[in-house]
Amino acid sequence: MLQSPVFKGGGMDLAKLEIEMKDQLNADQVELALDGNRLSVLAVASCFSDLNRVKRQQKVYAFLNAFIADGTLHAVSIKALSPEELS
Repeated sequence: MLQSPVFKGGGMDLAKLEIEMKDQLNADQVELALDGNRLSVLAVASCFSDLNRVKRQQKVYAFLNAFIADGTLHAVSIKALSPEELS
């Protein structure tokens, strides 16, 4: 279970989660958008270069599993790209 400063009274702190994801993935870019209990994720990182779509999503879900388990998040849309794919 993710134990970090992104937990905020049972909710989530998007700014801190963006920073944590960016640091852990060594990402060029991480953008999160929350609409109610639905989260959209854009992550651009070189660690995705040799991974298929499922493996990329699993890396991102590692940061979100606790929020899904506790009901904070109901749906997640993930766009995980390598830097080459963004250009």
